Amino acid sequence: MMRLFDSDLEPNTPLPGQLEPTRQAGSYSESSQFPSRGYHRPVQPAPGQVLRADMSDRGADYADPEEQLATKLAAPAVSLNATNGKLAEGSNHPQLEPEPEPDDEQERGFLPVLRNYNFLALWSGQVFSQLADKVYLVLMIAIIASRFQAEGQSISGWVSSLMIAFTIPAVLFGSVAGVYVDHWPKRIVLVLTNLLRGAFVLVLPPLLWISQGWTPFAGLPIGFLVVLVVTFFVSTLTQFFAPAEQAAIPLIVERKHLLSANSLYTTTMMASVIIGFALGEPVLAFADAAANWLHLGADIGKELLVGGSYAIAGAIMMLLRTREKADDNGQELPPVWENIRDGLRYLGEKKRVRAALIQLVILFSVFAALAVLAVRLAEVMPAIKSSQFGFLLAAGGVGMAIGAVLIGQFGQRFSRAQLALCGSIGMAASLGAVSLFTHQLWMTLFVLVCLGLFAAIVGIPMQTAVQEETPEEMRGKVFGLQNNAINIALSLPLALAGVAETFFGLRIVFIGLAVMTMAGGVLTWSISRS
Repeated sequence: MMRLFDSDLEPNTPLPGQLEPTRQAGSYSESSQFPSRGYHRPVQPAPGQVLRADMSDRGADYADPEEQLATKLAAPAVSLNATNGKLAEGSNHPQLEPEPEPDDEQERGFLPVLRNYNFLALWSGQVFSQLADKVYLVLMIAIIASRFQAEGQSISGWVSSLMIAFTIPAVLFGSVAGVYVDHWPKRIVLVLTNLLRGAFVLVLPPLLWISQGWTPFAGLPIGFLVVLVVTFFVSTLTQFFAPAEQAAIPLIVERKHLLSANSLYTTTMMASVIIGFALGEPVLAFADAAANWLHLGADIGKELLVGGSYAIAGAIMMLLRTREKADDNGQELPPVWENIRDGLRYLGEKKRVRAALIQLVILFSVFAALAVLAVRLAEVMPAIKSSQFGFLLAAGGVGMAIGAVLIGQFGQRFSRAQLALCGSIGMAASLGAVSLFTHQLWMTLFVLVCLGLFAAIVGIPMQTAVQEETPEEMRGKVFGLQNNAINIALSLPLALAGVAETFFGLRIVFIGLAVMTMAGGVLTWSISRS
């Protein structure tokens, strides 16, 4: 008996007695003559089923290729639903449905940042470190007043020498420290700088006790020279700590949460400013009383408070894990000045980072000038004494704390440039308003709170923009240059604001600061738009 192979069949050409395929909803109909024994009776297919030749028998009911295609197209398609694992209509291939997007409200504000264990370690350490930083100068002035200032002598000369010792490392080592921070593990830098600063403060009382009665050098008591040397080293270590701290934040916080993280940092910094300027002296007096009550010594409580705060900060930051990239060239550092040029070149190429730094320098210049002008402002107000100028500075700190909370909660809804421009306009208006109420305490306090609030709206987004736009390997250099520029910006107004007030008066100086602030905001806005 002759067998038919698949190759003997031509499409749409049935042999005598063979079943003829018809296109009737995918089924087959018999011809007038039933096929002989060499053929099997066709099986009625189920809907969507495609019949294939039985190659083992070399004989099969013939299926038209076009019929197969039509059958496949007519078959219901399925897709895999990722949420319940069932089959759903609508696709020729299994597909996974996208995961639902997280609620945006849950991703805003401080809660996602506070759930970050590493950020909590860094932030908690910052609380103690900032407290020690702000109270340190108050401690040094208290030591000078109790040990070296003669009766009836002005303390200004002693304090000026102290401020020079504190400022020189910032100018000399600000940029250099940033270069080394880029090559060193941030966690080690943060821990060691805090522990060493704490050690310097804690060894100060025994050094002062040992140097009592020593012959003065160049007309200065040896104990005072010890204070200057300790201040110089503490300030030098701070130049390494500051860029490492700023560079560590983007390593442990997601980009979308940087604004909230910087808001918390600013809130902490402003709280430490309030404690340092307004409450520093009573806090140190309480520390002395507590140490005396514990029989630790009559005058050692102040040093224990400041030095202990540094030590606690270092201990907490031991828990930090930055997950930073290892430095392949850690054993051999490139030339320092070459790294500084790299940082300057990067700022020259990145207009938005450069604009943000300019805005930050202007912001710190305004507040440095305000620190000087607040003394004169308190002097001309009938309601307070000139020695109570700390209340005016504390009002600005309260405003910045409020602004930091608002930015952390709602700032993600606006662009960095929009926030900077609005904050600059608000700062300019507040500075102009201060010039109108120089003799009214409560109005001045309210305006200074507004000034601090708008300053936070400028400073926090600009600091966040620098962190976002700067790659990891450049952050130490950029933040070192930033700290250097800010330290210079803090120094110049301290020297010039008082002179300008003497020649032009408070009102003109405040108006000039308002114009400078507005110009900085417009500059940043125009650069970001370009």
